[in-house]
This record gives sequence, C-alpha cells and structure tokens, in this order.
Amino acid sequence: MRFTLVVALCLLNAGCAVLRADKEEPVDNGPKQSKAEPVLKPSEVLTPKSLTIASPINDHFYVRGTYFPASVTTTLRLDPSATVEGTTLNAEEDLGLDDKVDQGRMEFDIRLRENNHVRIDYFKLNRFAQQPLANPIVFGDFTFPAGTNFRSKLDWRIFTLTYTYSFLHTERFEGGVGLGIHLIEAHAEGGEPGTLNREKADEVGIFPTIAATLAYRISKRWAITLRGQQFSAEPEDFKGKMADYHGDLQYRWKKNFAIGIGYSKIQTNLEVFDEDQPLLFDLDTSGPEIFFRASF
Repeated sequence: MRFTLVVALCLLNAGCAVLRADKEEPVDNGPKQSKAEPVLKPSEVLTPKSLTIASPINDHFYVRGTYFPASVTTTLRLDPSATVEGTTLNAEEDLGLDDKVDQGRMEFDIRLRENNHVRIDYFKLNRFAQQPLANPIVFGDFTFPAGTNFRSKLDWRIFTLTYTYSFLHTERFEGGVGLGIHLIEAHAEGGEPGTLNREKADEVGIFPTIAATLAYRISKRWAITLRGQQFSAEPEDFKGKMADYHGDLQYRWKKNFAIGIGYSKIQTNLEVFDEDQPLLFDLDTSGPEIFFRASF
C-alpha cells in the first residue's frame, strides 16, 4: 500500500513538472508580445491628423465632366489654287451649320509631387447641314450657283496636353506657368448631293501654346480657378493662332466631389498656303459651363 502511494506521488509530481515545462515552451500560434509604439512628442499628440482643407490647391488628381452649351462662329474658305481665292464663307449663315451646340467635355489633371501639373483635355465639334445656297460660291475646284442644294460637313477635334509648374503655392493660392501641346484635326467637306461636284480638305497639325494657371480658395467650400494658353506663329507655309481660356467658380459639396459653373473660350485661326490645298479656317467657340468634378 505504501509502495503504491509512493509510485502515485512520483507520477503526480512528474506530471506537474511536465505541465509547467510545457507552459514555458514558446508556441507559434499563441499570443504575441506587442511591440512598443513610437513615442510621440507633446506637440504631435495635440495636433489633429490633418489640417488640410480639400480644394483645388491641394488635389493630387481630378477628373471633370462638363456640359458646354457653346456659341460657334466659323469662317471658311477653300481655294482652287495658291493664286486664286475661293469664296470666304460664314459657315453658320451661308451654309446653315448650327451656331449653338450642346457639347460634353472631359478634363483630367495629375499633380506630380507638389508643384508639377499635367492636364489632359479633349474637345470635339462635329456639324452637318444641307440647304440651298443663297449666293453663288467658289468652293475648292468647283463653282456652285445660287439655289444649289449644298451639303456641308465640318469636323473639328483638339487633344491638349499641358504641363505647368506652380511657382506660387500657399494655403489659399496656387499659380503656375508652363507649355501646352495641341493636336488638331480638321475636316471640311462640301458639295451637291447626287453629283461628283464635291470638295473636301483635311488638316492635321501640332500647335504649341504658353500656359498660365491660377487657383484661389475663397473658403472651406468655395474656390475659383482660372487658366489660359495662347500662341501665334507665321512661318512660310501657314499662319495660325491658338487660344484657350477658362474660368470657373466651384463649390466643394463633399471632400472628393465638387460642382460648379464656368466660362470657356476656344479660338483657332489657321490659314494654310499650300499649293495643293490652300485654305482658311477660323473657329471661335465660347459659352458658359456646368460641371461635376471628382478629385482626391
């Protein structure tokens, strides 16, 4: 009996020793010891996480969708040759093209670091009309008498890539200058339906502009932005001018969303002295805007 009791006590003692050793062994899936957090300075403890007010001054990216009910004025002339001029036409009055258009536009802007901006803009204007001519016209190689049922089509596209550097950047102001590159595609076509009496012209070119931007945060939710770019040149084979101006007032509805109203004006004056296809094309598009802007 005593021997049995001694054996039992020995086994119990050995089991307790094993249990205590097992508890002391590290276990992979057990609770891990938390690491000490960095010690904050008294000034950092009292400072809010962010004092930055969301505005065009500090947005890193935005995309803007715009409704643009524009007024359009177009002057067009397609010459038979470099020595003979065609008829200078007001496309809206003489050819019946719309002088009021409802346009949709998209614009993107990317901030690189703090003071560098890259803006991408696309503008497209397509118009078509058919009506009898009130007066005789010379359009390219053809002469169309008054009363001719004349069908005309004008397509105009501009893709713009603009870089600006902000030399002024404070809590309320940001102003910069830079360079824009405009890829322009123009297509003009006119003639009498059902006949071979028709003429068309296509021009594609790259036009640089000098750009300037300004943004002012009026308050927590209101801001004004202005921008403009322009350049004119007169080399031997053409004479041209490109100008694009925009201003708006925007309301920060949410941190990442804004709505606003603005005004834009786009001017393109191009005269080509090409022996094969000389032409004059002046386009002036301007009007108010309503837009929705998403940013972060």
